[in-house]
Amino acid sequence: MKYLFGPVNSRRLGLSLGIDLIPDKTCNFNCIYCEVGPNVHFTCERKEYSPTDDIISEIDFFLENENKSKSIDVFTITASGEPTLHSGLGQVISHIKDKSSLPVAVLTNGSLLFQKDVRLELQQADIVIPSLDAALEKSFRRINRPAPCVKFSDIIDGLCLFSQEFSGRLWLEILIAKNINDSDEDIQTLKKILPRINANRIQLNTVARPPLESFAAPATADELQAIAQRLPGKVEIIADFSKRQRGVAGSAERTKIIEILQRRPCTTSDICEALDLDGESTAQLLEDMQETGEIVHMVHQGKKYYQTAHTSQTAIPPLQSAK
Repeated sequence: MKYLFGPVNSRRLGLSLGIDLIPDKTCNFNCIYCEVGPNVHFTCERKEYSPTDDIISEIDFFLENENKSKSIDVFTITASGEPTLHSGLGQVISHIKDKSSLPVAVLTNGSLLFQKDVRLELQQADIVIPSLDAALEKSFRRINRPAPCVKFSDIIDGLCLFSQEFSGRLWLEILIAKNINDSDEDIQTLKKILPRINANRIQLNTVARPPLESFAAPATADELQAIAQRLPGKVEIIADFSKRQRGVAGSAERTKIIEILQRRPCTTSDICEALDLDGESTAQLLEDMQETGEIVHMVHQGKKYYQTAHTSQTAIPPLQSAK
């Protein structure tokens, strides 16, 4: 399938079927930590980037298979970029809610929440997970590197408005990059703004997979814990510092692995967690797939990451370093 991928195991959401609204990287941010790669389109324009009818057809095909549809916990709407840029977002959410009793989660950078139409479309979702990586504009521009059409004040205003209107669960994700948005001033400013947003959960994350920029370095578990203790509300650390191994891998998993790697590079343990697979057999399967040319690997911070051969050919050199 082109738009659906998984199901994958999500630490936050359970067994999740992903819906990629915009397979070509289209975003109004150019985040230094982005694991998807460089933007194909750098824009704030909302339009139908993918045929919404085709996305809905794939959803219907999945739902028609009763065994598959009963095997997941949630539909997770995302994109290789920013999903709220897709003008068919509301139609997709509405269709799922009409056809299924399963919850719908949406991952977003939160940049378009100041727009009333976007907020109305997202009202239909059960869980919305926006990002706010910095409450200081200078840090926001260093880590998220927005398009010129993005106003920082709109992001804060949009998050506050949406939190007042949304009746579902609002989980705010904050990704910390070492020496970029983790200063005392950054945390103090976040501490002041977070009560205005009033999210049900604050989720701290850090750089994990190979980032777009090599200078995007992860925070340690202790550093995230120290930040969590300073922030108000229910704060949880979602960065995974453990190594988990599950299940047994076989040739039947090849397609699922390709679907995942088309969207982001993963380590062996990432694949194990996403597909509930055993570490040893998964490593062997990945090596076999590399030998057949289906996937390739790269090394980042001493870890081996796999990606599809097509994805690796589209990579471009890193952009400018942070200042």
